[in-house]
Amino acid sequence: MEANGARGEVTAMLAGAERRLCLTLGALAEIETALGLEGLSGLAERMRVLSARDLQAVLWALLKAGGEWDLADKPALASVDPREAAEAVAKAFSAAAG
Repeated sequence: MEANGARGEVTAMLAGAERRLCLTLGALAEIETALGLEGLSGLAERMRVLSARDLQAVLWALLKAGGEWDLADKPALASVDPREAAEAVAKAFSAAAG
């Protein structure tokens, strides 16, 4: 699987499969909603103290934006290792900043 770096896509191994993630405006909006934020100003601080539920919501938004999973795949997120999830999320945010 190849990621489109110009679009800010990255790939990460999650639950034994390579997946594509992307931080898009739509993903950011979904993350704000899921985390109960009113804007991006509190996002960096909140990302430092994510709960497992928050991490799952962020990962789900990034995977959807990367075109990887549809709603039927959402239960599969439960099998993702938390360290893999955190690394994938960090990788996606780094690519978008870079």
